[in-house]
Amino acid sequence: SWENTQSQVKGGKKPVVYVSRHDCMEFISKLNMLTGKLYRLPKEDEWEYAARGGSKSNGYKYSGSNSWNSVAWFKDNSGGLLHEVGQKAPNELGLYDMSGNVREWCSDKWYYYSNRQLSMYDIGCGICRGGSWNCLEEEISIRSEYELDNDRWDDTGLRLAISPEDQ
Repeated sequence: SWENTQSQVKGGKKPVVYVSRHDCMEFISKLNMLTGKLYRLPKEDEWEYAARGGSKSNGYKYSGSNSWNSVAWFKDNSGGLLHEVGQKAPNELGLYDMSGNVREWCSDKWYYYSNRQLSMYDIGCGICRGGSWNCLEEEISIRSEYELDNDRWDDTGLRLAISPEDQ
């Protein structure tokens, strides 16, 4: 039931889930008004750069290691549940769970080709990066990418980005 699911995803240091891309944009708009800063969703290339460890990258397959079990929660080791952040090792930049625990919305939108014309499928559709507690091992590498409609998913959340000059 919804109540049981909510108790599994709420509390402690668990990442936010059950947010659509539209929810994320609305939250960020309100956060920016409250703080006077310019938070945003990361672009896909920014997300990947951060997941790879930025300028400190060691070229790992997963964010922070070549061993998935040390850095990622996914289908084989999650017990079918979302986990608190910080239980696995961080990557070279000190970022946790970029290979697994929740997929994360990016600012890029999802487009598809139909009859040779580029059309936006839906204003809320977007791209998520990273793997989740519900993904298979082959879906949690740094290159993992998902195209999702504007819905709320129990394994999809967000990671905020901010430019250095706005910190």
